[in-house]
Amino acid sequence: MIGFEAMNDGHWPAVWAMLKPVFRAGETYPQPVDISEDEARSFWMGLPLRSYVALQDGVVLGTFYIKPNQPALGAHVCNCGYVVGEAARGLGVGGQMCAWSQAEALRLGYLAMQYNLVVSTNARAVALWQRHGFEIVGRLTHAFRHKRLGLVDAFVMYKEL
Repeated sequence: MIGFEAMNDGHWPAVWAMLKPVFRAGETYPQPVDISEDEARSFWMGLPLRSYVALQDGVVLGTFYIKPNQPALGAHVCNCGYVVGEAARGLGVGGQMCAWSQAEALRLGYLAMQYNLVVSTNARAVALWQRHGFEIVGRLTHAFRHKRLGLVDAFVMYKEL
């Protein structure tokens, strides 16, 4: 059974091992492909309001963050980012993180969740978010510079909680 807990410094080595290849691939996150470990740690743990890990038998399977999408008058809408470790892909971890993060966002007082830059070529993620009730509310033409494919579209996806 997968459990969730707030991320702490002890989780970082496992989380960095997951994030590094995702960032280096340049296919789903806008961070520099050569992002340093310190910069990645600041982005994943320092900037978000909350960071979490998905665990099974003490092994980190995935990670995500929840943060306000905008300051002040827009802070009731949160933004999240998710990464599943390669060994856990295809096992439903992403869907469980999405469901749990929505419940956690409600607990934290958020009223909606928005994904600002879902890369259109990431079909598995787009379909997963749609299965969890998110709608594509905008298409951003050529908004993502995909490492292999060049300029591709991105979606803004939204769900009221």
